Amino acid sequence: MRRLLLALGLLAAAPFHLTAQRVEPTVVYLVRHAERVDESDDSPISAAGEARARVLGAMLRDAGLTHIHTTAFRRSRSTAAAVAVTTGAGVELYDVNDLAALAAYVGREPGRHLVVGHSNTLRETIGAFGGEPGPDIAQGEYDRLYILTLTETGTSTVLLRFGAPYRAPPA
Repeated sequence: MRRLLLALGLLAAAPFHLTAQRVEPTVVYLVRHAERVDESDDSPISAAGEARARVLGAMLRDAGLTHIHTTAFRRSRSTAAAVAVTTGAGVELYDVNDLAALAAYVGREPGRHLVVGHSNTLRETIGAFGGEPGPDIAQGEYDRLYILTLTETGTSTVLLRFGAPYRAPPA
């Protein structure tokens, strides 16, 4: 009996090894830029937006980000910059009018990517990756965080909320 217990103890303490090579999926985090100061074409983010961007950076600090992709607009670049400060990942611009190219690039670059977009492009961006975008994004809604896991068998989509919650205006 003692030998059996000893053998079981050794088995439990032995490291677990996979016999087949493990392939890491590509993970894509997608958000809308943080709150903006005004409705001008290239508005910066507001104080509330800066706070939200810092929360996002703190949330993704240990996510192992390898790439950050953003549009050329100041509000998107500022949101991405706050995450870059906490994660150390480099920031790259993408063309919001060529989402297929972004999806193809990310598909060739394994790792963990953050994509910062806009309320009118985020759902289409998620679709370009094969994910489920869910309902339309309201004008004042900034708290969605999508997590897409891209594998050889397809894309899984998870929607989380972060920072100050969106409150729909009264009807």
